[in-house]
Amino acid sequence: MGGEGFNGEVWRARLRGPLLCPQPDMAMALEAAHGLDRQAPGLSARQTLSLKQRQIATRSLLVLTVLTLMMPELPGILTILVVPPAFVAIILFRLFLLAVAARKRSDASAHSGAIPLLPVYTILVALKDEAAVMPQLAWAMNSLDYPQDRIDLKLLVEEADLRTQAAIKAQTWPAGTELLVVPAGQPQTKPRALNYGLARARGTYVVVYDAEDRPHPEQLKAAVDVFNSDGPETACLQAPLVGVPAVGSWLARQWSLEYAIQFGLIVPALARLGLPVALGGTSNHFRRTALVRAGGWDAWNVTEDADLGLRLARLGYRVGAIQSPTLEAPPEEARVWRGQRSRWLKGYMQTWCVLMRGRNEAPGLKPLGFLSVQLTLGAAILSAMVHGPWSLWCVACLLSPDLSLGPFGLLALILSLATGALSASLAPGVWNRQRLTDILTLPFYWPLQTLAMIRALWSLVHTPHYWVKTPHV
Repeated sequence: MGGEGFNGEVWRARLRGPLLCPQPDMAMALEAAHGLDRQAPGLSARQTLSLKQRQIATRSLLVLTVLTLMMPELPGILTILVVPPAFVAIILFRLFLLAVAARKRSDASAHSGAIPLLPVYTILVALKDEAAVMPQLAWAMNSLDYPQDRIDLKLLVEEADLRTQAAIKAQTWPAGTELLVVPAGQPQTKPRALNYGLARARGTYVVVYDAEDRPHPEQLKAAVDVFNSDGPETACLQAPLVGVPAVGSWLARQWSLEYAIQFGLIVPALARLGLPVALGGTSNHFRRTALVRAGGWDAWNVTEDADLGLRLARLGYRVGAIQSPTLEAPPEEARVWRGQRSRWLKGYMQTWCVLMRGRNEAPGLKPLGFLSVQLTLGAAILSAMVHGPWSLWCVACLLSPDLSLGPFGLLALILSLATGALSASLAPGVWNRQRLTDILTLPFYWPLQTLAMIRALWSLVHTPHYWVKTPHV
C-alpha cells in the first residue's frame, strides 16, 4: 500500500462522515479559468508572448538579420561574447547554492508539538484518470496526523471522468471531504481545477497534493509550525519531493536523483537566501489570504507551480522550505518521462516569457531575484536546448582527429561534469553501488532533455495549453 516508506506509521481509526458532493458550478468554473487573465493579463500565459514582446522579437530578429548580412562574422562574435560569461555565471551560481545548502542548520521544520490550536487546513487534490490510485490516496489522507475536524479535503475531478468519481465514492475519507466535479471547459488543466477548489476552501492554509503522493503524516503540523514562526511575508512553504521508484529503472533513478538535488539542495538554498523559488507541482503549502491575493494559479500555464512561485516573489512574498517529505513515484518508461518533461519545459518557457514582460504590463522582480531566476529557470531552459547538440559535438571531437573542443570547450566539459557529480554527491539519499553508478552515468541522462525540448517547442507553438497527463498505476 502507498503508506510504505514512513517507519512506524500505521492506519489510525478516524471519524468518518458522508462524502459531500456539491453541484457543479459553471460560474465558479469560468472564474477558475479566466480570473487571473481578466484581472492581470500581464501575469497570465494565455498569450505566450504579449503584443509588445512580439514587436520587440520581430524587430530584434530583423536587425540581427540585416547586420549579419552586412557582417557575416557577427553571430560568431556574439557567441564568443555571450556564451562563456553566461556559462561561468551559471556554474558559479550553482556552486554557491550548493555551498549554502551544505551548511548545517537546525531543523526548524520539525514539529515541536507546542501548538495549542491547529487551524483548518484545506487540501486540494486535482484528479484526472486516477481511479487506480484512489486506495493509496485515501490511505495517505487518512494517515495524516492532524485533527480530522480541521481537515478540509477537496477532491477535484473533471466532469467526464466518471471512473475516478466512482473510485472516490468506493473509498473511506476523512469526515467533511468534498468531491468537487469540475464542469467541462477550457483549458482542461490542473490549475483550473485547483482554482475551482480554492473558491470553496475554508482553511487558513492550503496545500496541494497529487494523486500518487504519500506525504509524511506530520507534514501539515510541520508547515503550521513554520508559518507560525515566520512573518506574514512567508506566503508559501515547499516540502521536499522524494522519488521512490517502484521498479527501479535507470531512468526512474535518474529522475529521483534529479529531484533529490532540486528539493534537497537548490530549493532550500534559494529559500534560505530569500530568492525566488520556482515551486514543484505538489506539497506546496500556502497562506490562503496570500494565495488569493496573488490571483491563485494561472489556468493557462502548464507549470502553474513554477509560475506561482515567481509571481509571489514579484508581489513581495517569500517562499520557505520545510523538511517533512512527500514520497512520489517517478516515471519508469521513456515515453512517460518524455511527455512529463516536455510539459515541464513548455511551462518553463511560458513562465519565462511572462516574467520578461515589461513593468508596465506586470510587476517585476528585484534585481537580485531577477538574476537568480535567469541562472536557475533560464539555465534549465537553455541547458535543455544545448545538452543534445553539445553532447554530439563532444563525441564527434572524441572520434575525429580533425576536430577539437578547444581550451574553453574542454574547460566547460570538465566544469559541467564536476558540478553535476558534486550536486549528485551532496544530494540526500542512501549511498550504495547503484547510486555511484547513477552519478557516473549522469552525462547520458542530460541529452535526453533536448529530445523533450524539441517536443516542448512544437507544442508551445501549436498547442500551448495542452496538458500532457502523467499516468499513475
